[in-house]
Amino acid sequence: MDSMIVVIIAGGAGSRLWPLSTPDYPKHLLKVNGETDSLLQKTYKRAAAFASNVYVVTDESHSHHVEEQLPELGSGKIIIEPARRGTASCILAALAHIEESQVDPDEPIAILSADHYIRDAQGFEYSFNVAGEASAASGRIVLVGVEPDSPATGFGYIQKDGLFDAKTYVFKVHSFKEKPDFETAKGYLATGKYLWNCGYFVGSLNTFKSKMSQHAPVLAKNLEKLTKTNNQQEFNQAYLKLENDTIDYALIEKVDDLLVVPAKFDWMDLGSFGDMHKAVGGDKKGNHVKGNVEIENVENSYIHNEEEKPVAVIGLDNIVVVNTENGVLVSRKDLAKEVGVVSKRINGGDK
Repeated sequence: MDSMIVVIIAGGAGSRLWPLSTPDYPKHLLKVNGETDSLLQKTYKRAAAFASNVYVVTDESHSHHVEEQLPELGSGKIIIEPARRGTASCILAALAHIEESQVDPDEPIAILSADHYIRDAQGFEYSFNVAGEASAASGRIVLVGVEPDSPATGFGYIQKDGLFDAKTYVFKVHSFKEKPDFETAKGYLATGKYLWNCGYFVGSLNTFKSKMSQHAPVLAKNLEKLTKTNNQQEFNQAYLKLENDTIDYALIEKVDDLLVVPAKFDWMDLGSFGDMHKAVGGDKKGNHVKGNVEIENVENSYIHNEEEKPVAVIGLDNIVVVNTENGVLVSRKDLAKEVGVVSKRINGGDK
């Protein structure tokens, strides 16, 4: 791919990883597994390896942390939401900004999430180059989906519909499936015709505008309104009037000629402490222990202490214990949803 623009969506509060993740310091700002870079910084480095321009869309509540972590971006490349309005509005903000920058309207734009855990940067670049070339050649939106390695019930699925290009292994999209139950997910895995929908897609400014006009006219009108604003105050006022929608619901699932590229890289969505535990690994008893911690007869557990006072855990299995200045969490490791519910109550209903 000769050139590509990348938009990194860096919003949300990561409520299921509280108290490591908070509304002011969400999960994409965290460092995983003792690494020197945060998830956001790693995403930026992967993108910068093949992109002509990289933009980050982030929420006002933690934009200062994004600026601190990515000083190389410079002014004009961090797009700040005055308040959260969902991924559809995030992407409209980015497209309006890109259009005002007067870039080539046919240059592919890749939409990425800031909080995914990926190690294979070369495979990542390859997959997005394939998607960018397919989008440029076809004038279509091209998704990048992940080959499932388990019957996961926490992700949506993309059903493939035969090869579009046998040489580059690009498929047509048949349909989307909502998060399935376990038996349905097992069936998806057995057929080999489904990919996890990880929210990655590529299309040019002209392609996105065309598909919005055909399938999501409200989005098209809102994009036009944002593009016509003359200053930040006008932009903020227009943005705050937008609906809180996901881009999947507002546009992607309505488009009838999507393509998809099976990812050639490892991928993990750190949506819970169970996922975090898989990413960081454990000792011979399956325990991950960090900080001033003492354990006795503990197995398959994630224990993380960021304060000087000691934390002791005795006789437990499959649990999470996290102590930070923001609070203390003690939970069964598989209850990610309940962690999110409780953390939202603690943080006053933040999403």
